[in-house]
Amino acid sequence: MSGIDRGRYAGSRALVMGLGLHGGGLGVARFLARHGAELTVTDLRGYDVLRPSVEALNEFVAGIGGRPVRYVLGSHEARDFAEADFVVKNPGVRPDSPFLAAARRVETDISLFLAHSSARLTAVTGTKGKSFTASAIHFALREAAGGGRAFLGGNITVSPLGFLDEIEAGDDVVLELSSWQLGDLPPGLPKPRVAVITAIMADHLDRYGGMDRYVADKRVIYRAQDGGDATIAGDDAWGRSFLGETAGRPYSYGQKRPEGPGAFVPEPGGPCFAKGPVGSLGPGETARIVPADTAAPGLHQKMNLMAAALALLDLGLPAPFVSDCMGRFPGIEHRLEFFYEKDGVRFYNDTAATIPEAAAAAVRALGSPVVVTGGTDKKLDFSPLAGALAEARAVVLLSGTGSDKLAPLLDTAGVRYSGPWDSLDKAVAAAIAAAIPGSSVVLSPGCASFGMFDNEFDRGRKWKTAVMMKNER
Repeated sequence: MSGIDRGRYAGSRALVMGLGLHGGGLGVARFLARHGAELTVTDLRGYDVLRPSVEALNEFVAGIGGRPVRYVLGSHEARDFAEADFVVKNPGVRPDSPFLAAARRVETDISLFLAHSSARLTAVTGTKGKSFTASAIHFALREAAGGGRAFLGGNITVSPLGFLDEIEAGDDVVLELSSWQLGDLPPGLPKPRVAVITAIMADHLDRYGGMDRYVADKRVIYRAQDGGDATIAGDDAWGRSFLGETAGRPYSYGQKRPEGPGAFVPEPGGPCFAKGPVGSLGPGETARIVPADTAAPGLHQKMNLMAAALALLDLGLPAPFVSDCMGRFPGIEHRLEFFYEKDGVRFYNDTAATIPEAAAAAVRALGSPVVVTGGTDKKLDFSPLAGALAEARAVVLLSGTGSDKLAPLLDTAGVRYSGPWDSLDKAVAAAIAAAIPGSSVVLSPGCASFGMFDNEFDRGRKWKTAVMMKNER
């Protein structure tokens, strides 16, 4: 759409709470400006931090001839919340914020999108693997011959409001939804045609205080489904609880052949199979849906591909086509991303591994890599990572409260490490020094990025830059 649509929000006073740097807040602001809203943007961070997003928004508004945006940066003003017709909150803002209590109506980019979208929806949540799984589903839907167009958004840092105006009947939308995004939704939303739940692990306990509250928000993904929909979850205690209460068709995935419909991988290095009834497969009938060799390494990624493949089968794609797509799917940035090779050493960026279990999975996927790990703690248990690091060729620690918890565990296990380093350049130098031809080096922190970096994506980009600069000297 060029110019402004004066119909949808013309004359409405809209307040965007949290512009941020990931693109979500910017997408919301662009959408509201394009639809004629009188827009105020407020963020606790100042202009110096938010300059790229502010400049991008101003350029967009000028390009469509829109009303100038009013900014309140470095603080929030209660009066702005009380006077706005509605507030669109960033998912990182706690729902018990006193500023939100003053608002007449609170929305999110996801709630606004779902209220207006007519596309077929596939929604993906979980603790780890949700971006990878959502992207794999989107990859195959775009590859499908004769199908409608497919869009990808949500927690993957793309606001779906950015493509809402492009959607037509017959299109597919894949949304990655975090627990925070799901917890913000009103009753009745979302109602995905397929809901996929990837591995559930301890995360964000600094916000939730316990697993039950955290998982309760994950359950929102299927609460509005009915018998015409499908729910896909892992063959574990959490997954069985999800599949036992959903009203959608339940499909499980795991290493063992399921009793009912679902998917399984008999051998970690082998292919994955679906067991019907699902899609065109009849009761008990099986078909290969993920090949033995995939572009994305590791059993944990193969499990995510199985979940994606089940969703695609239920959406009507044939098993041979699904298997081909899952084998070719290259993975995504920041998730065990291979980005550089020098002198027989392969370098990976796994900065999105922000919990110990995810970093441990990277160690297992790459064999005996040099691992750069550590950062800021989120009140998590680091023993799974400490155990996995015993198999690493070398361990390099970044400074932070998470590393302060991890280091004593490594000492007890007799695992040697260098650091903790308060400089990424020093950590990169230590990692390169420990590598030998034929080995891998991976940044897989198992921690949050606060302190040394703006966010985990900033951490990943700076890691890649530092690796290439150090190697090219």
